[in-house]
Amino acid sequence: MKLLSVSNEEELSRIAAEILFAKIKSAKKLVLGLATGKTPLGMYRYLSKYSKESNQTFRHIHTVNLDEYVGSITYHEYMEENLFQHIDIPKDQTHIPDGEAENLTEECRRYEQLIKEIGGIDLQVLGIGENGHIGFNEPGTSFDARTHVVELTESTLKANAKYFVDSEQPKQAITMGIGTILESREILLLAIGERKANAVKELFKGSLNKDIPATALINHPHVTVLADKGARKLLDKES
Repeated sequence: MKLLSVSNEEELSRIAAEILFAKIKSAKKLVLGLATGKTPLGMYRYLSKYSKESNQTFRHIHTVNLDEYVGSITYHEYMEENLFQHIDIPKDQTHIPDGEAENLTEECRRYEQLIKEIGGIDLQVLGIGENGHIGFNEPGTSFDARTHVVELTESTLKANAKYFVDSEQPKQAITMGIGTILESREILLLAIGERKANAVKELFKGSLNKDIPATALINHPHVTVLADKGARKLLDKES
């Protein structure tokens, strides 16, 4: 596991975008796994900027998002607003779980099959929760889990409540499973702020532990962690 230390959120966003953009420019075909929430917002802003400045096409890219709330299109709207409308990626090459599907079990199977059909994920972007969750895989999730429906914990609901000020907050989500994530050829994990410090410490100093889902990444051969000063706080104390 490789650690890239940055000073702040802005630097992290820029470097993360540079890593993705280099892949996009050099690849003939690329499948990117994408995340939502506050952490990758700056990365998407820089990606949009680089695309506009260079006229770089995204027509050879497929994207697959980690998750979506059940009964919602929250992350569909997020991705459109923050990235897709700013680049030339074909709509039918952007993939997000259907939180409004009538049969959620079948939707999970469909999403797994879709990932296989487009060739698997070349580079998966992850954030990390305060409790170590990746995607919406909460503590206790099996490391072999495939795309599934999850009951969200109180800590996750609290962290995301700000996105549902004017609507009822969903209590469930569809998420790629940890087993699905681990099949990505490369993983880029972004960690910002002191609230993520314990999870980052466990990732580098801990051992495999289902109660801290991110530790599943320990044995993955190609993981890069981009962490700002706050997220490295506990690591730096021990070094």
